[in-house]
Amino acid sequence: MINVLIVDDEPLVRHHLSTLSDWKRHGFELCGEAFNGAMALTMIEQEPPHIAIIDVNMPEMDGVELNRTIRERFPSIQTIMLSSYDDYDYVRECLRNGAVDYLLKHRLDDATLLSSLNKAVQVLRRHDRTFARLPAERGLGPDPHCIRDYLADMARGKPDSGKEFDQYARRHGLFPQAVSFIAAAVQIVPFLLLTEFYSDVQTNRLVQQAVDLMQQSLGDIREMPAAYVEDGRLIVVLSFRERSEHAVASEAGRWMSKFQHSLELYLNLKSTYAIGHVCGSLPQIGASFAAAANVLDHSPSTEPAIRIQPRRSLTIEEQKQLLLSIERLDEEAMHQLIASVFATLCRHPVHSHAVQMIVSEFVRLGEKAFAKCLHAADTAEPLPSRDELKRVGSVEELEQWLRSYYAGLLKLLKRQQAGGSYSRHVTQAIQFIRDKYSGDVTLELAAGAIGLNPSYLSRIFKEETRSTFSEYVNRVRIEAGRRLLESGRYSVKEISNRVGFSTYNYFFKVFKEMTGLTPQAYVNSLGLAKASEQ
Repeated sequence: MINVLIVDDEPLVRHHLSTLSDWKRHGFELCGEAFNGAMALTMIEQEPPHIAIIDVNMPEMDGVELNRTIRERFPSIQTIMLSSYDDYDYVRECLRNGAVDYLLKHRLDDATLLSSLNKAVQVLRRHDRTFARLPAERGLGPDPHCIRDYLADMARGKPDSGKEFDQYARRHGLFPQAVSFIAAAVQIVPFLLLTEFYSDVQTNRLVQQAVDLMQQSLGDIREMPAAYVEDGRLIVVLSFRERSEHAVASEAGRWMSKFQHSLELYLNLKSTYAIGHVCGSLPQIGASFAAAANVLDHSPSTEPAIRIQPRRSLTIEEQKQLLLSIERLDEEAMHQLIASVFATLCRHPVHSHAVQMIVSEFVRLGEKAFAKCLHAADTAEPLPSRDELKRVGSVEELEQWLRSYYAGLLKLLKRQQAGGSYSRHVTQAIQFIRDKYSGDVTLELAAGAIGLNPSYLSRIFKEETRSTFSEYVNRVRIEAGRRLLESGRYSVKEISNRVGFSTYNYFFKVFKEMTGLTPQAYVNSLGLAKASEQ
């Protein structure tokens, strides 16, 4: 027998749990009841149970703390958390501390409780040879891992997997009285971008949380199982006791909408789903899932007859533009480049490899350029976070996230380049210059933006930088002009205007004073240097 301890401060809940199921018939034995966490720990020290069902909210020691203590002191005990509230913080904390499930009291029934207990037993089987020898026929029900393996095989199109699952389902009494089935494909939208830098352990944890949450939303695994397929995609099989295709499809949509909401509420993850066709037998589930996956991955183009070859990387020219925009701290050029690239991606689903690989390349190049511009370790400031990716649900939202990401990246670079040993006000003035150099930049405008007297700013600026305000502005403009000349994409006259000089002649004069060469001679020297390198 599997010993189970119930820990809850409400007598009615303890009574409900103890009478909810025929415990012994399913291979379980209630070994005790505790009113709070402290009492539970005392009982566990005297005689450890195999499974503990723990209420989250209790006096003296709440369930979250008790669960954490059990995980530290009695790691072999499997815990199932119980609560009256849909509280994401509790769910996250409990799952993080090793709970195998999180159940809501107002949704608890015999099938749900048994499903969670069986899930705990499967964990015991994996970690304890004594339980590994227990056969399913002892009343512990079908193995959820076997069910999910069969579903994943069918989703991947493995030959004969449908027939094998049908035989397994008949042996173990799955889908009792069901006459209609339907499969759904669920996609975690930002999965590839989120897990790119995850370890295998982190990725597996995310997948397991999604599957567990889905199963809890669906209920009994014997009637509505869910499984992970690959690349953030999951399969759900729904069974019904009626044959009406319209009624089945409508009810399936309701179930999937419920799960989608749970995934966003508890794990903060955007997802999308599609539902396959109704079928009359389990071997047809694979075809139903394939139909759903096809809908999910279908291009949203209004011209379906046109085949769009998906791009999977930036062109060499786009990479050059990207790096140049970072070097120049040119946010406008950066946004223009992002917009032009995303214009070629708008007909693809946001979760597609093409879209997510392009965004991944944008991020990698940005991080590489960031490290180069700061000489790898010049700053301890973190790069913009990827956490917002979890809430991205469309190509448009992904484009907006990338714009925000690069805005944050350029802001860090501007702050770093304006820093050093300068005072706060001079640092602010330098950052003002670097932000506005391509337009009208004057001492008076900078002083007004900072809130200082222009004469005072002029004096402290020269004391600290060893140059006048206008000299510093020209130096920043010439630095930007040199980078544009090196890109080979603009004429000298275009560059003079782009970097903020009012006339070409003035640009010509200042450029020669600072570099010792005319702009054209500088371009020619670059050509000679490149030729000598080849």
